[in-house]
Amino acid sequence: MNARFAARQVLWLVRNATSSGFTSLQLSSCLQRPCTQFRFFCSPSSNLPSTNNDPGSAQRHADPELSVPSLLDMGFTPSQAEELYDSVCKAKGGSAATHCLPTLTLLFMLGLNPSSVLKLLTKCPDLYVIKESLLQQRISNLRKLGLVEGSLQRMVVHYPAILTVPMKTVKRVAVFLREKSRFTTQQVADILRDSPAIVHEDLAQLEYKFQYVYFRMGIKHGEMVKHRLFRSPLEELRTRHCFLERRGLYQTPDKKGQTLVVNPKLDGVLHVGLDAFLAQAANASAEEYDVFRRLLAREWKEEACHYGNSQAASEDSDDDDDDDDEEEEDEMEGKESYRKRKRK
Repeated sequence: MNARFAARQVLWLVRNATSSGFTSLQLSSCLQRPCTQFRFFCSPSSNLPSTNNDPGSAQRHADPELSVPSLLDMGFTPSQAEELYDSVCKAKGGSAATHCLPTLTLLFMLGLNPSSVLKLLTKCPDLYVIKESLLQQRISNLRKLGLVEGSLQRMVVHYPAILTVPMKTVKRVAVFLREKSRFTTQQVADILRDSPAIVHEDLAQLEYKFQYVYFRMGIKHGEMVKHRLFRSPLEELRTRHCFLERRGLYQTPDKKGQTLVVNPKLDGVLHVGLDAFLAQAANASAEEYDVFRRLLAREWKEEACHYGNSQAASEDSDDDDDDDDEEEEDEMEGKESYRKRKRK
């Protein structure tokens, strides 16, 4: 029975060799295999090249599976491969394993090493489930905004969540910085590189921060970019500036950019610890600053309530005016109808 079965397999293989696309070398190799291997070698799931014109079929056969050996082949150490493989298995959604290898390929194409890639994916596991085409589009969009090699890698490693942000959102922030705030194209690229979290900020708050620093503090565009203004929270910036201003240590420059006092640099206000700020710029104690901060917060709250009440009163006044106009129109219509009836 085994010999008869083997003979049938050989005849079937020879008869269908042309239609299956086997080369003579593949056919001779197959004939030399034991009979128990015929079914595996000639099955549709084998990796033999196909003569059909279905590119999707070829791609499916070419796609490797995610595994620890495949990660080792990409350059990860055994411990890194195990850690990465476990994190992919725990990632949300069933598409993490599908998109992981293309994502890793794109990140390596950026010039990142395995350690940087692992650190990046640990920070932002959402990258596991992003499609390769979408990820490629977002990287290309960042390049178009002026983030060239070096700057792009630096930003992605520091803030990998930038690759999860829709392109429209990033473009909207870039257009705001360039057209409304009048930063140059290079300055916009530098801001995105050094302060990528800016893409998540509300544009109204972003505009207020820029105008406050530009008009109230007299800081120019170049200094804002140099000292990474958009990394700092608005509330902390306003509090420190007002503290200096009311102590007579900071003054808004006039039209010529001149002041009666020497204003501290923006870097000395924003990017130093509280103790250094109080000792070097404000010359005050922590207790003084804490009392001022609480009083200023209360002052801002009262201003906000007053502004809200004023807005509400203005809206009520507008509604009353509309009601008065409607009453006048009704009265005029009544008089006209009265005149018509009187003529009759």
